[in-house]
Amino acid sequence: MSKRLYALPVDQTKWHVPGGNTTIFDWEYDEGRDRLLSLYEKGKEKQWNASDRLDWSIDVDVNDPMGVPEQTIAIYGSRVWDRLGPRERGTVRHHLAAWQFSQFLHGEQGALICSSKIVSTVPGLDAKFYAATQVMDEARHMEVYSRYLREKLELAYPINPGLKSLLDDVISDSRWDMTYLGMQVLIEGLALAAFGLIRDNATEPLAQALNTYVMQDEARHVAFGRLALREFYPELTRSELAEREEFCIEACHMMQERFVGEEVWRNLDVDADECMDYMRGSEHFRLFRTHLFSRIVPTLSDIGLFGDKMRATFADMGIIGYEKHDLDGLIDQDERIAGDLDRARIEQVEGAIAAGADDETPIRSTP
Repeated sequence: MSKRLYALPVDQTKWHVPGGNTTIFDWEYDEGRDRLLSLYEKGKEKQWNASDRLDWSIDVDVNDPMGVPEQTIAIYGSRVWDRLGPRERGTVRHHLAAWQFSQFLHGEQGALICSSKIVSTVPGLDAKFYAATQVMDEARHMEVYSRYLREKLELAYPINPGLKSLLDDVISDSRWDMTYLGMQVLIEGLALAAFGLIRDNATEPLAQALNTYVMQDEARHVAFGRLALREFYPELTRSELAEREEFCIEACHMMQERFVGEEVWRNLDVDADECMDYMRGSEHFRLFRTHLFSRIVPTLSDIGLFGDKMRATFADMGIIGYEKHDLDGLIDQDERIAGDLDRARIEQVEGAIAAGADDETPIRSTP
């Protein structure tokens, strides 16, 4: 991307993370765990080409990129919002969408690095197989978010400091399970919920389709981490589990706060402190942040990281109760919605081809 595309200095998104990973080779080429191998089969079957599957010819209105009601805008109803005219409100929508998709892009690059790290560090060949398919998924996700930002929004933001800090911790930790926990469970679990809000509420067709297809992939990724950790964590000591719970608690607090989007409000010509104070006290924003953890909480419960301290933290954050969600049902739903969208796309293409064939006038040769 060119520097002028960025709302803030591009060097804020470039940094180096030291690592000290141990690469594990596995020569046991017999069949491994059935569910992981089943995910691997799905990972192979569900590969898709972003250039063909998405209609990049769609025009996107940068003043209303998501096509969502203004009541869903984070500062709707505030004194700052009420003072803005139509043009300024369009600018706010533009920057919020660019900031959100930029964080998706940066998170996907983190996932690309983490999944490639998992290939080398995870014990078990079946897990390596699946992680290899995820590497390709994450590269494709980076491609689509980068292209949407570059061609449609023509604006991008550097990585949020909270997300950067979490990625630093996940990538630099040499323990393979911490890569799974930080990326597959926490970062991608949060992203799944955010993607779902766009999928289910946006009316702009390209953003809606893009997030629907990415969700189909990400649901498998979260399932991958869940399966591996659910098997591994019963082997850990109480102190080792407590350390991982503490990591999750700190990460959840960090991720909950980052969605105030401070860098957007500081960059725009508005009262940034008033915007953030309004968001923190807004019932709509409280519900939004609560929903973001709807995939994380049940996964942590499922893998055995839901002790008294974790439970008390989530109760304090207002997100207790999600631990009873049906994770497999949510994954099936993500698959079904993506499949329905894909069938509708294919029918539309085939219909256009058939209509074009019907319109053609036969060319008769001269006797």
